[in-house]
Amino acid sequence: MKAAVYYNNRDVRLEERPKPKIGPGEILVKVIASGICGSDVLEWYRIKKAPLVLGHEIAGDIVEVGDGVTRYQVGERVFVSHHIPCNTCRYCLNGHHTVCETLHTTNYDPGGFAEYLRVPALNVDRGVFVLPEEMSYEDGVFVEPLACVVRGQRTAGLKPGQSVLIVGSGISGLLHLMLARATGAGRVMTTDIHPYRLNMATALGADAVIDAREDVPKRVAEANGHRLADLVIVCTGALPAMEQAMQCADRGGAILFFAATEPGVRLPVPLDKFWRNSVKMMTSYGNSPLDAEVAIELLRAKRLPVEKMITHRLGLAEAALGFKLVAEARESMKVIIEPHPSR
Repeated sequence: MKAAVYYNNRDVRLEERPKPKIGPGEILVKVIASGICGSDVLEWYRIKKAPLVLGHEIAGDIVEVGDGVTRYQVGERVFVSHHIPCNTCRYCLNGHHTVCETLHTTNYDPGGFAEYLRVPALNVDRGVFVLPEEMSYEDGVFVEPLACVVRGQRTAGLKPGQSVLIVGSGISGLLHLMLARATGAGRVMTTDIHPYRLNMATALGADAVIDAREDVPKRVAEANGHRLADLVIVCTGALPAMEQAMQCADRGGAILFFAATEPGVRLPVPLDKFWRNSVKMMTSYGNSPLDAEVAIELLRAKRLPVEKMITHRLGLAEAALGFKLVAEARESMKVIIEPHPSR
């Protein structure tokens, strides 16, 4: 089979790989659509494991089932989670599924940027979701990133009517925008330095878009009734953006750090100010099976117009272009790879 193999952000090669063979309890999925995630182009994180086949936002068809698989059938359309928790360790039992050791050691073989992938038995047990009839394969591509956003906003305790500032209007930022809108947030504001992204945020319902090079706290207060934001969601790993975000949380507010930084980055915190003003800080990483179920229902019900985020649909042979587009983060948003474009 063909696969797009990652060596670095500027070197993604179309190669022949053996078609995976499945064992008992496993399934083989024909990948129909696979989204390029912003984490796929975090070169400092990915390159140490290269060469490898990336891709974890996938939707496809079950084409083979192994002995003992009874819950799924050949021909079903599915989304498959690449990382799944054990659901039994002390972390899972306390609601911290994304720090579970099992979640960090599970994956499928080889990755979503290939024509086929093998789903191990543990992932089959708790990480395969049949797509409702109302959902397209492209909708399925958004299950994983939206599930992460669902978990993030639940962690932050966002309540209806509260104001939200989203720092960074890339894929995650726009999904946060749409979810906040869909679940009844008050004013939702976004920032970025790229006009293309700010224009897309406007089209997707932002009440105010702010150039991050401006006086952002002042602009937030102007747009939000002379108050800062109840919740600030940081969707970029840039340290200046994080420092800026800490100036934008209202008294009694919260800051959710949603994006990763490079190792070793330290953030100076105005602890005395936050202590006096009861400002909370928290992080959110990944998602659990429950978050995926919530994301699927939101997509099934058409609560989020995710199709408006799709800017490029490319074949496997064009995967290098796709990585270039995502890494440059200019005039593109969701880039989808279609390993079988002639279906």
